[in-house]
Amino acid sequence: MTSKIAPRSAQQIAASATYGEIGQFAVEKRAPVRSSAWLDAVRSIDRCVLCGCVCQVQAAHRNEGKGKSQKVDDCLTAALCPTCHSEIDQGRDLTREERRARMNQAIVETLRVLVRQNLVGAR
Repeated sequence: MTSKIAPRSAQQIAASATYGEIGQFAVEKRAPVRSSAWLDAVRSIDRCVLCGCVCQVQAAHRNEGKGKSQKVDDCLTAALCPTCHSEIDQGRDLTREERRARMNQAIVETLRVLVRQNLVGAR
């Protein structure tokens, strides 16, 4: 049995131009929020939030919910060493779901460190 895909209505096409999808949720597309101060704060963390490596960390952007050649908002970054960053971005030993879960964990841990070290205003 073959199924045919119905043509999309003008309303559906307009909605897809305005909304993107993250997981199962449709979210409004907006220009990404950029903040060099935020990225500097993330890069000032002295160790990788995943493996604990004391090194020059990178501000690694989340890879989900972005368009081709685009980054997500700067607040969705994690302080990662080059090895953990590469493992999450191109890792062949982890499934996509495992990579996304590790990145989500890293972002949450980065936020915790930023607040605890008073690197961002959270009063």
